[in-house]
Amino acid sequence: MALIGRTRARGVETLALDSPDNRNALSAALVAELAGALADCGGDDGVRAVVLTHTGTTFSAGADLRNPPAPEALVGLLRALVELPKPVVARVTGHARAGGLGLLAACDLAAAADTASFAFTEVRVGVAPAVISLPLLDRTDPRALARYYLTGERFDAAEATRIGLVTASGPDVDAVLAPVLDGLRAAEPRALTETKRLLTARVLESFDRDADALTALSARLFASPQAREGMTAFLERRDPRWVL
Repeated sequence: MALIGRTRARGVETLALDSPDNRNALSAALVAELAGALADCGGDDGVRAVVLTHTGTTFSAGADLRNPPAPEALVGLLRALVELPKPVVARVTGHARAGGLGLLAACDLAAAADTASFAFTEVRVGVAPAVISLPLLDRTDPRALARYYLTGERFDAAEATRIGLVTASGPDVDAVLAPVLDGLRAAEPRALTETKRLLTARVLESFDRDADALTALSARLFASPQAREGMTAFLERRDPRWVL
């Protein structure tokens, strides 16, 4: 069963995360399938831009705690989004948590409906937003990121837009996206590729410099007793032992 839905309209390929049973969590299988779909789009001259969206009420719940991807695979997916020679636009109408926010930050543009909500929940299960920091740290307000990384608080689409996680938001996400997609369709493809390369150069420097260290940090934290307690508590719908 496919985990990524694919449709195309006027040169825009829409890739929809479609794993409702686990709220589009980033399982090893979903990460591999999305990476493959992106590679197809990158080599297809009929694709001018990519929209990354979701089915159901959740964009992505973050890493699948029962079948998580290897940290190296998540790094590869985030880098594929950043390096894709076509613009990638996120479309979010539901909840985005933890690793799902890494996907948003790796996209070139992101639009959210007012119904969307966001949270970096890693610290609440005993880990840190390590790998997803590769695109996030260069693209999001640092003081706001410090608050939401450290507290795990939930925030809304307006705040996500204010801090730079999202490009724009509104009650109708497709109305927000319409002029963006029209602009991409009006652009010359080679010029789009070269302009994206200008915009992503600093982010790719972060991957080159920090990916190995953050991958190792992620692996170490996920293997820790604290993470086992946090993930068990999450799955059992109880507070972990450290909550005061």
